[in-house]
This record gives sequence, C-alpha cells and structure tokens, in this order.
Amino acid sequence: MIVYRIAKTKKRATDLSGMGAYREGGRWNNSGTYMLYASENSSLAYLENLVHFEAGIIPPNLYLMSIEIKADDALIYTLPDQIYPKSWQEIGSLQNKKIGDELMDQRKYIAIKVRSAINKLEHNYLLNPLFPGYHDLVVVSLIEELDVDIRLVR
Repeated sequence: MIVYRIAKTKKRATDLSGMGAYREGGRWNNSGTYMLYASENSSLAYLENLVHFEAGIIPPNLYLMSIEIKADDALIYTLPDQIYPKSWQEIGSLQNKKIGDELMDQRKYIAIKVRSAINKLEHNYLLNPLFPGYHDLVVVSLIEELDVDIRLVR
C-alpha cells in the first residue's frame, strides 16, 4: 500500500519518526504520542497541508513523499463510523486525541485509517512509529518536489 505525506523541506522528506506529532500533537494525538500523519492520495495530502498555510508565509516548494507500507491489511485498522466522536471535525477535540493515543499505545496496528476532516469521503492514515518492525515495514519509496500553486492559498 502507498500513502502520501507532504514535507516542508527535503531533509524532512525522509523522516518517518512521528516526532512532529510527538512534539506538537494533532487532530488524533496529544503531544507525547508518536504518530505520522499520511493520506490515501497525494491531493488530499496537499490539501491537508494547505489549510495550515497563511498567504504571506508559504514555502516556495513542498516535497511529496510516497510512503510504502509493506504490511498485511490486517495490520491497518479502519476506525468504524460509530466510534467517531460527535465533534470529531472540530480542531482540538480531546475525544479524538484520546482515541488516537490509545490506539497508538496499544501498538496492535501499524496504521489507523480515519476520515479526513477536510473531505469526509477520503481518508488519512495515522502511522504508528512504535509498532514492532515499523522501520522495516514503512519506507519512503519516492520524494518529488512540489511547487505551491499560489491560487490555492489566496
């Protein structure tokens, strides 16, 4: 399976550690929990980043990471719709963070498939860097430079 992630620098385009989410937290994790956010397609990965940019502070280039997950589908858990908190799309939802933290802590799955808050018909993948064998099973297969189209962030 291939998933996609956007990095703001070429150096970060090889980082699969989940350290950024560990430091800052995210929609599905509190700071202190390792997690790597990726998307099922490159356009969703792009959108997931663009929503965080301010018009005056846009990196000139981004790097699209194609990440191969060399694991059986049984190691990827799809979060059932009935598990999503009522306010799961709200920024800072503590219920989301609790779900994500618990699933990462269990180390039962290499990835959790969740709906995108930007487009509920598409999915993101929450990769677990602490899953046993993660660094053998999750690899960057391709890095491509991606120009930022300024029309998308006006």
